[in-house]
Amino acid sequence: MASLTLNNVIKRYGTGKTAVPVLHGVSADIADHEFIVIVGPSGCGKSTLLRMVAGLEEVTEGEISIGGKVVNNLEPAERDIAMVFQNYALYPHMTVFDNMAYGLKIAKVPVAEIKSRVDKAAKILELGHLLDRKPRALSGGQRQRVAMGRAIVRQPQVFLFDEPLSNLDAKLRVQTRLEIQKLHRELGITSLFVTHDQVEAMTLAQRMMVMNAGHMEQFGTPEEVYNRPATTFVASFMGSPPMNLLNGAPNEHFGGKPGALLGIRPEHLQVSLENTGGWAVQVDTTEMLGAERLLYCRIGDEFLIVRTDESLSSAPPIGSTIYVTPRADRLHWFDASTGKRL
Repeated sequence: MASLTLNNVIKRYGTGKTAVPVLHGVSADIADHEFIVIVGPSGCGKSTLLRMVAGLEEVTEGEISIGGKVVNNLEPAERDIAMVFQNYALYPHMTVFDNMAYGLKIAKVPVAEIKSRVDKAAKILELGHLLDRKPRALSGGQRQRVAMGRAIVRQPQVFLFDEPLSNLDAKLRVQTRLEIQKLHRELGITSLFVTHDQVEAMTLAQRMMVMNAGHMEQFGTPEEVYNRPATTFVASFMGSPPMNLLNGAPNEHFGGKPGALLGIRPEHLQVSLENTGGWAVQVDTTEMLGAERLLYCRIGDEFLIVRTDESLSSAPPIGSTIYVTPRADRLHWFDASTGKRL
C-alpha cells in the first residue's frame, strides 16, 4: 500500500498546433489507505487520468508518483497496481478460481500461496461456493466480484476501478457499492474509483475529484463538495436534483450584486401554500418519489426545483402559485462570469 501523488499532470493527443488537450494540469496528494473517487460527465478526462496512473496512457507533462517513486516511465506491470474494468474482462473458459489465480500463476507465485490468496479473497467476497463455476454461470454482480477478487489476490499498492458498476442494474449497484466499502475497510488499500454517477461518488468517496472538461474543479470530502461547491459546475453536477442557480429578482431579495448567481439546493426551500412573504412561484409539474416530492416551478423567467417531504400532504395543482422561503444559512453566491464561488 502506498500514497499517490499527481503533480501538474497534463495530457495532449498529437503534437504541435494540432495537439488536442485532454487534461489541464491535475494535481493531488492522495494519502496511503485513502479511497478517492474521480467523478464527472462523459468526456471530462476521468478515465484518461486513471489510465495514466495505470500506465496505459503516456503522461505528456507532469509527474505521477506511487509510494514516493515517479512511475511515468514504468510499464503497467512494474507499477504494482491492480485494475478492475467496466466489462469484467474474465476468461470465459476458466473457472472462477483460475480467473482469480491466473495473474499469480504468470508471476510464478508458489501453488500453495496462490491457493491461500484466492481462498482469502473468495471468503471476503463470498465467492467460496462459486470457485468451480465458469463466468457464463454467474450473475453480473458475481462476475464483478470475481474481477475484484482477481485484483485483491495480487496484493497491489493501489487499486484502480474504471466505472466497475455501470453494467449492473440499480439494485446490484447499491449492493456492490456496499461490498466495495466493506472491502476497503478490511484491506485499506489506496484506491482510485472512476464514475460518472454522483450518487456513487458521494456514497463511496473519502475524498473526491470533480472533473470538468479536463480540469479538476474541486477536490474534497463529499460533505465539502456538497455543502460548499467551488464552482457552478460542481453545484449543478453534485446533487440530485441539482442546485438551483438563480439570477435577477431572487438575488435582489437577498442583497445580491450584479454579476452574481444565487445558489440554493431544492431541499433548503421551505414551502407554504399561503402567502407568507416568500417567493411566489408557479408550479409547472410535480414528481412523486415515495417519501418525498419534487416540484418543478417557475419564478419569472427562471426555473426552480423544490424538494418537499410528507409534511406537504398533497401536490399543489399544476399552474397554481406556492410560496417558497430559502434557508438564509444555506445560500451560495457565485460569480456569473467565472462560475467560481464568491
